[in-house]
Amino acid sequence: MSKMKKYLYVIIIYLVLILGCKEKENLIISENSVHPEWSYNASIYEVNIRQFTNEGTFKSFMNHLPELKKLGVDILWLMPIHPIGEKNRKGTLGSYYSVKDYKSINPNFGNEKDFKVLVDSIHALGMYVIIDWVANHTAWDHNWTKTNPEFYNKDSLGNFIPPVADWSDVIDLNFDNKNLRTEMLNSLKYWITEFNIDGYRCDVAEMVPLDFWKNARQELDKIKPVFMLAEGENPELHKNGFDMTYNWKLKDVMNNFAKGKISTDSIKNLLIKDSKTINENDFRMNFTSNHDENTWAGTEFERLGNLYEPFAILTLTLKGMPLIYNGQEAGMNKRLEFFEKDLIPWQEFKMRNIYTNILAEKKNNKSMWNGEKGGNINFVNLNNENVLSYFREKDDDKILVILNLSNSDQEILANDKNCVGSFKNVVSENSMNIELSDKINLKPYEYFVLVN
Repeated sequence: MSKMKKYLYVIIIYLVLILGCKEKENLIISENSVHPEWSYNASIYEVNIRQFTNEGTFKSFMNHLPELKKLGVDILWLMPIHPIGEKNRKGTLGSYYSVKDYKSINPNFGNEKDFKVLVDSIHALGMYVIIDWVANHTAWDHNWTKTNPEFYNKDSLGNFIPPVADWSDVIDLNFDNKNLRTEMLNSLKYWITEFNIDGYRCDVAEMVPLDFWKNARQELDKIKPVFMLAEGENPELHKNGFDMTYNWKLKDVMNNFAKGKISTDSIKNLLIKDSKTINENDFRMNFTSNHDENTWAGTEFERLGNLYEPFAILTLTLKGMPLIYNGQEAGMNKRLEFFEKDLIPWQEFKMRNIYTNILAEKKNNKSMWNGEKGGNINFVNLNNENVLSYFREKDDDKILVILNLSNSDQEILANDKNCVGSFKNVVSENSMNIELSDKINLKPYEYFVLVN
């Protein structure tokens, strides 16, 4: 081979290696922004095993899976399933978030076999399951306090300390300790390899170093593509392993609007600002209630009054993934006790059909999908400060939402071409034709969810 050919050969090999490395590097960088394919048209449902049934077990909850499938939810988020600490316990049964052992199951809920059967049953119905993970702190009587006290932060006297003064039943972990990180990651892997769960909802995720989450996501995805929900709203969480974050600001805006403190423009401005804050493919979780909000701040009926229904529609149709907290479909108008047994009062309620109809539409209507596969929010100007209206479009699909957020009759004028057309009302399943300059009357708190 001539020197020139050798020279060209070396250059070609060099370029192949460099380009190959860059391609691999790009895959690693972009890995956490690629959501599991099934999550793009999904909704999420939070399950409190203790309060869901009289028995409060995996076995008894399993009987309700067909109902949840019919409701149309896709991801079942189970509140912590681990043994609860006894030392410094709050109440009779303690907080689910005071974890005594990351690799065991709360015996009140069942055993490992019961949990495996539950996960398999959820998967058999085409749904997915994530479990609550409490990485920031443990119970006072976690075994690590004896075997690895260096895993914890301590005060100047060497005593264990809570991460927050009011959280007196837990003690703070020290993520500067590399061995702790290894143990925590191994525990995260355990539930995926042994039980085939689909991901995690990570408690107080912003109190745990971002680089831990980023590495954990990369390691977990090597086992199977997982879905990660952060209890937090920092956009940086999306760059460090998380598919979805909380839309806390939306919850606050809805609460404040119901108190008469702000106008519909505040809702619009928040949604516009959030769309500029996070990437188009990042998921926000929209909700009117969850376990914290229900117990500590009040039910949606307490906080939102008659706005509970139009605001539920808002969370179901905005860009982002809607959350239903167990019992909302039954009109649960009580604060569930956090540290005691306290049953959900199951009953027939109109929200069950509303959720079912809208979530069924979300499955196939691309405008309602999550992330970049769904449509962005575009506001419709109807010249009425009491009415909030917007539409989303993707490919040939469209959804138009009109919400009367007042306690009085409202008249709107269809003077925007984006609200003109032949539609089906998703909730009532009736047809509706809107022409330019039509006058539309809305009763107090009435709304339309219209698709083409």
